[in-house]
Amino acid sequence: MALWIETETGPVEAIDLRAAFGEVRRLPFVLRILLENVARRDPARLAAFTDALRDWLGEGTSEAEVDFHPSRVLMHDTTCVPALVDIAAMRDAIAEAGGDPSRLTPVLPVDVSVDHSVAVDRYGRSDAREHNMQREMDRNSERYRLMKWATTALPGVRVHPPGTGIMHTLNLEQLATVMEVVERDGTRRAAPDTLIGTDSHTPMINGIGVLAWGVGGLEAESVFFGLPVTIRLPDVVGVRLTGRLGPGVLSTDLALEVTHLLRKHGISGEFIEFFGEGVPALTCGDRAVVANMAPEYGASTGFFPIDGQTVAYLRQTGRSADHCAFVERAAKALHLWFDPAAEPRYSRIIDLDLSAIEPILAGPRRPQDRLPVATAAEALEAASGKPFETGKTIPDGAIAIAAITSCTNTSDQRLLAAAGLVARKARRLGFRPPAWVKTSLAPGSPAAERFLARSGLLADLEALGFGIVGHGCTTCIGNSGPLQADMAAAITDGTVAAALLSGNRNFPGRVHPSLQFGFLASPPLVVALSLIGKFVSDPMNRDIGRGPHGETVRLGDLLPASEEIDAIVQRASDPADFGQAFAQAAANAAWQALDAPASARFPWDPASTYIRRPPFASARTASRLGAYEAHPLLVLGDDMTTDHISPAGQIGAASHAGRHLVAHGDPPDDLNVYAARRGNWEVMVRGLFDNRTAGNLLIDGRPAARTIHAPTMEEGPLWAIAERYRQENRPVVIVAGERYGTGSSRDWAAKGVALLGIRAVIARSFERIHRSNLIGMGVLPVVIDRAVPLSIGPQDRIAIDATAVEPRSELKLLIRRADGQSQALVGRAAVETEREIRILNAGGMISTILSDTRTR
Repeated sequence: MALWIETETGPVEAIDLRAAFGEVRRLPFVLRILLENVARRDPARLAAFTDALRDWLGEGTSEAEVDFHPSRVLMHDTTCVPALVDIAAMRDAIAEAGGDPSRLTPVLPVDVSVDHSVAVDRYGRSDAREHNMQREMDRNSERYRLMKWATTALPGVRVHPPGTGIMHTLNLEQLATVMEVVERDGTRRAAPDTLIGTDSHTPMINGIGVLAWGVGGLEAESVFFGLPVTIRLPDVVGVRLTGRLGPGVLSTDLALEVTHLLRKHGISGEFIEFFGEGVPALTCGDRAVVANMAPEYGASTGFFPIDGQTVAYLRQTGRSADHCAFVERAAKALHLWFDPAAEPRYSRIIDLDLSAIEPILAGPRRPQDRLPVATAAEALEAASGKPFETGKTIPDGAIAIAAITSCTNTSDQRLLAAAGLVARKARRLGFRPPAWVKTSLAPGSPAAERFLARSGLLADLEALGFGIVGHGCTTCIGNSGPLQADMAAAITDGTVAAALLSGNRNFPGRVHPSLQFGFLASPPLVVALSLIGKFVSDPMNRDIGRGPHGETVRLGDLLPASEEIDAIVQRASDPADFGQAFAQAAANAAWQALDAPASARFPWDPASTYIRRPPFASARTASRLGAYEAHPLLVLGDDMTTDHISPAGQIGAASHAGRHLVAHGDPPDDLNVYAARRGNWEVMVRGLFDNRTAGNLLIDGRPAARTIHAPTMEEGPLWAIAERYRQENRPVVIVAGERYGTGSSRDWAAKGVALLGIRAVIARSFERIHRSNLIGMGVLPVVIDRAVPLSIGPQDRIAIDATAVEPRSELKLLIRRADGQSQALVGRAAVETEREIRILNAGGMISTILSDTRTR
């Protein structure tokens, strides 16, 4: 089953997919890649897998399992640090049991980006970036020493220093090969580039034809050490694209439309693949923006197959001509080259006419809530629950933050050019945002700065306050820094304000704890709307001033035509920028100067408030399965995101976590952000559910950072009540509504829940990555029928029989009411594979890894 492909170093083998599976052209491209992966990595299972694929072609779905072996792993600093803390603790456990800790070593490449820490402390000044980068190093040097330790103690781990860009942009521009030559058992083979990443937006790389998806750090840890990613053979939904994007419509608008459309169709964990005659008209910049939003539209992937646009992107980002030629030859030989006329078999098909899309926003609370630009003010007023007042110095509907940020919308040069052109026109007319608007630009790649500078647009953006504040996630991940002082005071006095960002999530409180509303928009719309400084009806038709000849200027007049954008991109782009800018950023002197331990075991500092040995990194973890009667520790509503569960943003000195840190000697005025403390379980457990929009229905919807101790009916901090239940040996569970765990792939949303002693989370539906993370911590996710009315009181108890759990097996639940009544429910174990059953029986992923290490 071998083919031969010419490369610059001679011929290499490739799997003949047609010989392995005759109907290969009927398969979606994502399943072709899985087929190649099994044929190359696990040929003993190929016959069973091809049988499963034939069944899938007949039904469009399958219960069969597949072991996927990615070629590499990608992480960022705030998922890397908890994983490294786990690994360091696991190495200690091995050594304490008399073993060799160095046996626990990654078996495949692991790339780490340092992109989630930098905060927008300073903005609108020429020294903003340098100041913010220095503050980042000052705050996070202890975490960074742990990461540098990993580069010597764990062969194969490579850390890309602060300033080298956001992990997804780095992946697109530097790391991805699309097709590669791999050597195994002495044979060189051409193979698709594949990976998993510990961030939900890992599918961004799907935009150039690389199959990847996001997983939790616990699952990534298992892959480090040789275990496959085991999944149920996925349903693959085909999104058929027709037409072309119209004038003025950008990739952000397409991504927000796709997010709205697919959530409306109930996507939940499926693989999405785009096909049809509309695909070739989309650049890889367009595609990557759409693929990035896969978690927002509920999918595991958002895949665009390899085609001429892919090869063009590789050339544009500085890949060699020989490599580009190899990618095309290999993709065609492996039947991975896209044909716009082909229509593979899909589980179902959803149609989207590109020509019908218009410029839009999403908000004010969820990325799937699409709305016309003209109606944003009305949507914000309705969400606030009160009429906007007039006559305020800072008005209701004010834009508190206007940020061009995140990998989502800074990896496409056309979007940056469009934003810069708006800034240029506004600057020439003398317009700039009101003083209360906090403006910032944080491109995902250092190459973007060269592009903007060469075009002259960087000076225009800086003139409006959109100077570069760093190369990191910044505002999109919640590191927006302090608001402008007058704006903060106005919010305290009751002014309704919102964030406006070119990011991917606008959940309440995510961007800034004081802002419960946010809108997602394209970079040019962020700049344009910031000039008004507030959300108003039909803003694009609003007169904002006079032109040089006295003519009326509408806000919409500032938006550039497609031809203007394309001319800037063509003139200012240089493929050499990508390698040169990255190399310059990687030579980070502050990073190079950091000292780090060189021992096989990490030397824990007992005084550290950043890095603590976690109690769950043990081979002796007991299974949480079984039959038991539990108290509800929390009862939650719908859309409880990982932002609600796992603490994020700035740590307040008055919070439970803040008081803990201050008591241990940290300065109350600079406690850093929770993302920087993910290596300290004592901080994280105290910050769980510390989000004012997370309501605990056991205490009438008051903040879920508090709960009630049923035996005494005393109310207290969540972690303290959980500890009382643990000391009393009383099982506890969480009950929640729809879409529990939506959002970022935050391990701590599961690790923290496990530390609270939770044995099961009972919800109407789960988001995929969080479901997997719960299992990784030994916590059973249970799905209950959406139609069953459910209310739980503080003194009710829930009996669960989880003694014989199988994938998707039925579970019997009984709610014993405080008044003596009872309600029987039928649940389903939200467990997909036999491997997940093994993990639950072992008490979690860490004990599974330790067990496997002992037997190797």
